[in-house]
Amino acid sequence: MMTPSRDQERDAHVQGSFFGRRKGHRLRAHQADLIEHLLPHLALDIASPAPARLTELFDDDDIEDVRLEIGFGGGEHLVAEARAFPKIGFIGCEPYVNGMAKILTQIEAHNIRNIRLFAGDAAELLAWAPSQSMRRIDLIHPDPWPKRRHWKRRFVQDATIAAMARILKAGGEFRFVSDIDDYCTWTLAHLMRSPDFTWTAERAADWQAPWPDYTMTRYGAKAEREGRRATYLRFRRI
Repeated sequence: MMTPSRDQERDAHVQGSFFGRRKGHRLRAHQADLIEHLLPHLALDIASPAPARLTELFDDDDIEDVRLEIGFGGGEHLVAEARAFPKIGFIGCEPYVNGMAKILTQIEAHNIRNIRLFAGDAAELLAWAPSQSMRRIDLIHPDPWPKRRHWKRRFVQDATIAAMARILKAGGEFRFVSDIDDYCTWTLAHLMRSPDFTWTAERAADWQAPWPDYTMTRYGAKAEREGRRATYLRFRRI
């Protein structure tokens, strides 16, 4: 199979960014201070070439692999994973400044050292990362862009799937969670037609229930309270 070029990967977002608003309510003083002083130490600079191995982004020499979470929201899942797996380096992508402020607060409170952050479009991050440099990519409760005219803004597109395939190691995974049935169907259809991924489910429980040790986000808990059941999809890089 022909490997997509970096320029082809950038086509993933030529019709518009995948994210919505960047700012919400006013930041508290300490949050603003973290944005100004802590974030620069953790932020990725994709204007510079990526290191040959993304593990070099982290200060700890014991980091064995790298994972990415796209659109981490309030950071509950990302922080829980980083604390549970200290030998894994985590990259969190979130353009929403209030979400970035929330995760910085948690990183400071728990002295987390294995997280790096990117406050921009995930498609640009995918284009920057070296081939076969990540073990897993998570997309949890993304904006579903429910109106047909906005479907081109959904993160899951043929171009982004090809971009993820390039940076995932063989046997690596793309994991997707959503309580929006239409977006789940969309994602399954797009990944099933990709020659680079295989759906790992063998029985209904594999997509009806979260994987072991899954950390529920605040949005996920709210959806459950309101009677919306999430679907949990896992795809393995061939």
